[in-house]
Amino acid sequence: MKKHVVLYKSLSPALRERLGEHAEITEITQLGGDGLARLRDALPHAHGLLGASLRLDAALLDLAPRLEAVASVSVGVDNYDLAYLDRRAILLSNTPDVLTETTADTGFALILGTARRVVELASMVRAGEWTRNVGPAQFGSDVHGKTLGIIGMGRIGEALAQRGHFGFGMPVIYHSRNPKPAVDARFNARHASLEQLLAEADFVCMTLPLTAATERMIGAREFALMKPSAIFVNIARGKVVDEAALIAALQSGQLHAAGLDVFEKEPLAADSPLLRLDNVVATPHIGSATVETREAMARCAVDNLIEALAGRRPANLVNPQAWAARGR
Repeated sequence: MKKHVVLYKSLSPALRERLGEHAEITEITQLGGDGLARLRDALPHAHGLLGASLRLDAALLDLAPRLEAVASVSVGVDNYDLAYLDRRAILLSNTPDVLTETTADTGFALILGTARRVVELASMVRAGEWTRNVGPAQFGSDVHGKTLGIIGMGRIGEALAQRGHFGFGMPVIYHSRNPKPAVDARFNARHASLEQLLAEADFVCMTLPLTAATERMIGAREFALMKPSAIFVNIARGKVVDEAALIAALQSGQLHAAGLDVFEKEPLAADSPLLRLDNVVATPHIGSATVETREAMARCAVDNLIEALAGRRPANLVNPQAWAARGR
């Protein structure tokens, strides 16, 4: 008898068919409206869950006594209570690697778009306000040769460093828990304290995961350490930044500009002060949002779930403690 999977993320026909070969599927196309109620009704029968962007807390997962595995279509796992999953020996998998290059592309798009004021000036043209050659009031900032500071040197941080070093001749400095000699050698990069990086970097880019240690890692103190000409870019998670402090720094001119793909609360509220600032480029969490990458992420998640429900360790297991708890 096939195991039961609750799917709360749209899959391509080919991937849905592949999953259906291994499991019975209850599909919930939208979590809005009565979707969450339908999810609750389906959980008692679920052996597996596949989806993203839903906070799976104990109150929900207590409704799923048969649950064996959760396949998240994401790299970040801050929506999951790992301690709870470990206690119940529920395997959690994610989708690293496949979105690295696409997310780094997004980061560099924000660097370029913010430095060269692309959104602001394109809006001026669209509004019919381009009536003469641009002058100093519309000038942007160079990117080539400027110092790129990366906070969090994981896969995405390395991909960003590659673009900056090889593509734009940017000196690279980074802050992470430990130096990475291979990164230093490949990109002529330098490991630095957070304070050193903030003081030296022309572009400060966040690429680290959200954890208890990184939540609100960047606040008023950190913005005060940056150059007034610095540009801040966040492709990590919104909550690694104190958003109120970021707004204050941008409004006061303490910080030159920001390129943001993530926010404390998403979707970003229409009355957010960030949307009234010309020195902000804001995108709707599009880090991995390309046709090719989202399909690759979904394929990875499907493969992870099939393996887990077959009693095999998935390739992208997040919580090996749960696997150990099964006596494997």
